[in-house]
Amino acid sequence: MSLYACGLCVTPPTCHLRTYRQAARMMPSFRFETELMARGMARVAGVDEAGRGPLAGPVIAAAVILSPGLIPEGVQDSKQLTRRKRDGLLKLITQQAEVGIGEASVEEIDEINILRASHLAMCRAIEALPKRPDHVLIDGNMIPRDLALPATPIVKGDTLSLSIAAASIVAKTRRDAIMWDLAQQCPGYGWETNMGYPTKCHKEALRNLGVTPHHRRSFKPVHNIL
Repeated sequence: MSLYACGLCVTPPTCHLRTYRQAARMMPSFRFETELMARGMARVAGVDEAGRGPLAGPVIAAAVILSPGLIPEGVQDSKQLTRRKRDGLLKLITQQAEVGIGEASVEEIDEINILRASHLAMCRAIEALPKRPDHVLIDGNMIPRDLALPATPIVKGDTLSLSIAAASIVAKTRRDAIMWDLAQQCPGYGWETNMGYPTKCHKEALRNLGVTPHHRRSFKPVHNIL
């Protein structure tokens, strides 16, 4: 059965459940992209974000259009890769694919909430691509409401789609670099290693050193300290 026989669904129907249950032990493939290309959509972009969970820093999204004949070997969910491997793949992806990066600031996160800010960063990443894609594969179960392009949400997309996996690598490496830079400006919070996540040392630093302009004030641990 075609992956799209049931339509472009937010939650995978019964015929897709086996695919999603196997995601954790599968390497991503190019089958989503190939099916769309066979339907005349030559430019398929995978989109993912990094930084929804941290207490500090922006949320970063990336959009990647891979060339079918030029896919870097070893691309998979960025969370399954070492930093060294991600950095090596980032270089190959930026050389061999079309890449767009978008960001939503801490101020935007606090103003419109983290979900909408993540979607805003995704739309900006798509807009930053050199050329408009024909279709977009979104990691997750929702399509950004402001996205004016055909799109398919894919739960655990970074483990299933090579384009989304490539986007996850680009987004994470970019955000990690930003947090490393912020760690030099605001030492003591451990952002060079925890990347802003609410680790024990980060929360202790919040209590001892206070809230910085880079913290998300709408997030409960930060809000409670304020």
